Amino acid sequence: MYLIPGFVLIVALSCAQHKKNENLEDSSESVHFSVENPLSIHRNNEMLHISLEELDEKFDLADGVSFRVFLGEEEIPSQFNKKGSDKGLVFVIPSIDSNQKLEIEVKASLELSDPNYPKLTQAELSHKFGGEFKNREYLGGHFENVDSLHVPAEHTDHSWFIRYEGPGWESDLVGYRFYLDWRNGIDVFGKKVKTPVLQDVGQDGFDSYHEPSDWGMDVLKVGKTLGLGSIATFESEKARRVDVTDSLYAEITNNGPVYSSVFTRYSGWNLPTGKTDILSNISIHSGTRLSRMDLESTNTIDNFATGLIKDAKAEVLKSDSSLSYSYLATYGPQSLVEDNLGIAVIYPTSQLTQDTEDELSHILVFDSSSKKLSYYFLAAWEQEPDGITSQEEFKKYLDEGILKISNPLKISVK
Repeated sequence: MYLIPGFVLIVALSCAQHKKNENLEDSSESVHFSVENPLSIHRNNEMLHISLEELDEKFDLADGVSFRVFLGEEEIPSQFNKKGSDKGLVFVIPSIDSNQKLEIEVKASLELSDPNYPKLTQAELSHKFGGEFKNREYLGGHFENVDSLHVPAEHTDHSWFIRYEGPGWESDLVGYRFYLDWRNGIDVFGKKVKTPVLQDVGQDGFDSYHEPSDWGMDVLKVGKTLGLGSIATFESEKARRVDVTDSLYAEITNNGPVYSSVFTRYSGWNLPTGKTDILSNISIHSGTRLSRMDLESTNTIDNFATGLIKDAKAEVLKSDSSLSYSYLATYGPQSLVEDNLGIAVIYPTSQLTQDTEDELSHILVFDSSSKKLSYYFLAAWEQEPDGITSQEEFKKYLDEGILKISNPLKISVK
């Protein structure tokens, strides 16, 4: 069992917990364990993951078995993932005080009723049906959500085939998307509400989400930059996003109440050293702004990179290198409506080989000799409910964030 770190300033315990189900059968199996906070700071909304292998050691994973998680007499919303980076049981600890130890129970049974947890995360992919491509533009048709998509060869930027141009994912705090075409840049949907919004974005077939609305708006201008944590390499002193590929495939691997994720296969990325396939898993959980990016390449890439858009209106913020994780961030009136927006990449300190820039982006280059790279990215818009509204708040948020990620909760199985 291990921790997937996450942090957030707002906790909504009233909607994050449920009364213990009175219909649980006495014959159900259960495992007890403790979770301890090693830091002298309060922590909110930290996700725990129990792998399929660990579940199989403790429980009979028969077809139809259900899991429920309890903190004392209160049920913690959870979900069982069959796909993605975090196969197994995931749940979010809503709150743990400084140096506190909590007692957790995981119960499994064939007799458990289906829970009805608040939906605090979402991932979706939607494209048009019933029309046709003409000169690489999709004419007619209507949008339908799908579980996966082999991107048609005719598709390119502004084809109007994929709703808001790619997959989207969100927590109760913020939403994201990336362009599922040659651009492959990551963008931000700022949210004014804590309910799911992606299902309504771009339904008019156009990009009206660039204008303010009741739910929020697209707040970042990506253009040719690295946007927020986009996948790239560093070549000839410039960042290069995943552009020339043989094919693209995307899949919504999880779309649950507390955890959602998107898988993408970039087949045949044409690099100077030869072609490689990139496997990307992006995930988010409830109560956090952080998305986690897990990357794997079929061939070694010596200059795997990511980074942030460079904006003259935003100040660059960097952490020192004393912790296991560090950050590169910017903060200032860099949103599309010119109010305050903070964006950041949180990365493993030991893998960084170069902190640089080009004309368009701030760039982080990594040692990826293992063919794998994982990092986090996040955005904080001042129009969020009870959002971060100053650079000082944003820096404190990031400083505490890398401290928590570098010092995961300690877990002991009884």
